[in-house]
Amino acid sequence: MTADPDSSETPPVRQAGYLALSRAVLYRELLVFVRYPANAIGGIVVALFFFGVLFYGGRMVAGRALTDSIEGIIVGYFLWTLAVGAYSSISNDIGSEVQWGTLERHVMTPFGFAPVALLKGIAKLVRTFLTSAVILGVMLVVTGTTLSVHVLTVTVVAALSVASVLGCGLAAGGVTVLYKRVGNWLNLLQFGFIVLISAPTFDLGWTRALPLAHGSALLQRAMVDGVRLWEFPAADLAILVGVAVGYLVLGYLVFRYTSRRARRLGVLGDY
Repeated sequence: MTADPDSSETPPVRQAGYLALSRAVLYRELLVFVRYPANAIGGIVVALFFFGVLFYGGRMVAGRALTDSIEGIIVGYFLWTLAVGAYSSISNDIGSEVQWGTLERHVMTPFGFAPVALLKGIAKLVRTFLTSAVILGVMLVVTGTTLSVHVLTVTVVAALSVASVLGCGLAAGGVTVLYKRVGNWLNLLQFGFIVLISAPTFDLGWTRALPLAHGSALLQRAMVDGVRLWEFPAADLAILVGVAVGYLVLGYLVFRYTSRRARRLGVLGDY
């Protein structure tokens, strides 16, 4: 009887093996990014196009009101691009693997299906950070806006903010493994990120437990008000870390459960 790749009976893989896997996954992602520049540049152009519609169209309608809040809009749009990249990094990738018929390769690895999917999601998130940084720079130039971009603060706060979305992406990827074609529902959830990023404006304390909401508030303070990482209250940072870890662990568990169920039902490779 073959062992379940995600079960506790699987022989332990040495730490060096996971490091090698991480390097290979990251190298593959960067290689795909470089080998297909038209697609990479196209993603940046599309994101900038929608921001241009938002900025110039909004300025025609709202005028001065939009100009006064442009810093918050830029920060929110920057976080939204990161969130969409983190979410779709796993759900869309697994959907493609299912259609290509190559999903079984991940299940057969000695590392297990879930760890490979998580590392692939993290690698895609690193790539998304690079493209979102370019988008942020162009937005600042186009609007003539100045923001405080302290690299350490922005990187840590943004990474912890989108870690919760990465957990949601893991859960969505698990649902994709089990039910295959659910892309329309998963894409619909991306628009919910706009509400989550805007949640701090409603000043509701319970929204801090939702993905992105608390991180959006801290990122606004970091980039608009110039607050450094060590200047945030310890309670705010603790909530940010707790939400990130909580959703990431929950999404990982959902992914493992759905992938195991797909194997038990014999629908892992079906499409």
